[in-house]
This record gives sequence, C-alpha cells and structure tokens, in this order.
Amino acid sequence: MLSDTGGAPRYGVLGWPVGHSRSPAMMRAAGLERYQRLPVAPAVFAETVRALHGAGFRGANVTIPHKEAALALATTASDAAREIGAANTLTFADGGEIAAENTDAPGLIAALGGRPLGSALVLGAGGSARAAVWALQRAGADVAVWNRTPQRAEGLGARVVTAAIGADVLVNCTSVGLDRSSSPFKDLPLEADWLTNYTTVVDLVYRAGATMLIREAAHRAIDTVDGLEILVRQGALSFTLWTGRAAPLDAMRTAARDPEPEAQCSPNPPL
Repeated sequence: MLSDTGGAPRYGVLGWPVGHSRSPAMMRAAGLERYQRLPVAPAVFAETVRALHGAGFRGANVTIPHKEAALALATTASDAAREIGAANTLTFADGGEIAAENTDAPGLIAALGGRPLGSALVLGAGGSARAAVWALQRAGADVAVWNRTPQRAEGLGARVVTAAIGADVLVNCTSVGLDRSSSPFKDLPLEADWLTNYTTVVDLVYRAGATMLIREAAHRAIDTVDGLEILVRQGALSFTLWTGRAAPLDAMRTAARDPEPEAQCSPNPPL
C-alpha cells in the first residue's frame, strides 16, 4: 500500500524489473531526495499510478515495460509523446491530472551530440525504440528497424529489415544485455566483427563495467554511447520539467556512474 509520510515531494521510477535502475542515485544527487524505485507489475500498473499523487508523488519516470501503458493512462500528453506512442515521464497535478512527456527522444539526441546521423539501425520495437526512431528521423537520419517480431516493428514509421544492415549509428533499444543470461551476439542479428559497419554504437541498456555490446564495440575502436549517458540526459530533462531548474549534469553523471551508487543514497522512503 502507498502511504504519504509528508515532507518534500516524492518521485520515483516505475518499472518491472527496476532493481537495476540507477535513477535513484542520479536524481537524489540532483536534489530530489525522495526519489525511489517503484517495482510495479503490468497487471497493477494503472491502479498504482493513479494512487501516486495521493501518496505525495509529484512525478515519476517510466521504464520497461510500461512506457506505452503510461501514455495510455495519461490525461494529457505532449505532442512528442503522442507522436512517439510512449511516455517515460509522468507529472501529477493536484486535480488528479496525469501529464505524459517523452524525454527519451531529446535525451538520445543530446547524448549523441554532433555525431553523424545520416543513417541508423534501431534494434527493438518497444517504447524506447519508438522514441529513438522518432528522434533520429527528425534529426535527418534514414532509419531502419529490426525486431524479433517484424510485424510489431511495422508501426514505428521506419523501414523494417529482417537482418542487420550497416549505418552511421546502431541503437540497441531491446533489453538484451540487461542480465547475464542474454547476449547481443546470440539474441540479436549481430556478430562482434560486424560492428565495424557502424560509426557509432549506442546501447540503451547499462550495467556495471559496460554491456557486452559496448565493450566489443570499444575493443574495435568504434565510437560508443552507453546507456548511462542516455539515462543522465533524459533524466536531466525530467528534472527540469518537474522543478523548472537547470539540471546539475555533472553531479548526475557522477552518481549514475558510481559503481556502488546506493552507498551515496539514503534508503528508499517507505511504500
């Protein structure tokens, strides 16, 4: 049961699983002291989100597998979130309204900086992939999408491919690499040596010591952008949306990359 212990506004990250998330360390470093993990199974997502405002929450980030459900649940949404079809940031108003935003898309572009974006291959067809396709296309890239189930990728508005193709940028938007039982070279249409067909390799998944995909790309001297940098960039946009203040990027980046981030954080407030 959710309860409000009073004090400063509460924030959190909704996901299933969410135990790996470094958002609490990062957002607490930014000044949101009452930011916590919110592990929520899909079956109870809607009722949990509707209860958050009454428990003192002002906002929540959303991760796998809830991004599309978050948009569907919102009472208002930005044009970007609606066009993408997924939301990763929710804001709760006093009147019970839930506003949806997508900071994944601009966060990805910010993390890529000025890198060439003439063409891109996106792996996956979930909420993060939708944001990546939307952002890359608006940055001028010719985007192709691969997904294990090709039919699901057809709704993303990009060319669907059944095998990996070369491009300026490769973006992994699947959950492959999140746990040690999965491998990008077993569960994705990739071989390690094939990575030389990309100028930049991006992995939205992050883990201590970097994912296998990022390690293998770096080993071949390929430019990389890891999931922690993208986490920082999208989190900074959420922070500004909620507080109206510029985000302390350096502090957030340091906390996100701390190998033991919870050592710098107080325990989660009670649920």
